[in-house]
Amino acid sequence: MCGQDQRSATGTVADSRQVVSTGPGSPADIRQAVRHALAGRSGGHTRDADAAVGDALLVASELVTNAMLHGGGVTAFEVTPTEREVHLSVSDRSDRLPVPVRRVDDAGRLRVGGHGWMIVCTLASDVVISNLRAGGKRITAVMPLPTSTRG
Repeated sequence: MCGQDQRSATGTVADSRQVVSTGPGSPADIRQAVRHALAGRSGGHTRDADAAVGDALLVASELVTNAMLHGGGVTAFEVTPTEREVHLSVSDRSDRLPVPVRRVDDAGRLRVGGHGWMIVCTLASDVVISNLRAGGKRITAVMPLPTSTRG
């Protein structure tokens, strides 16, 4: 979906805490859920950790915004942190798969907007799209996190 070099996630997330938010939710609500889920990570604030959290917030926002604009609304959201990564899952009502948008228009001008899927694919280490039994889809982006260093 994102490109030929994307892998499919097969790892487990046993013994991790999960925060689930269902319903329409706004991108701001989702960012708050991600902040809350990642707040308890050990290792303190480092430049790498802050950048990783920022990337996770951006990807979560883009997934939710895309679900709201193109997927008939958010039906579920889940953030699952592990020691090395965080899984961000957004479900929506549409069976349509995300489509990359051309960066320039027919006149060669850079397009405004339409870059959300590209952002998700660039920042995530893995993206998995699953069809839901009741209809719709679930997109899970796997975001790398720096491992904590103990001193």
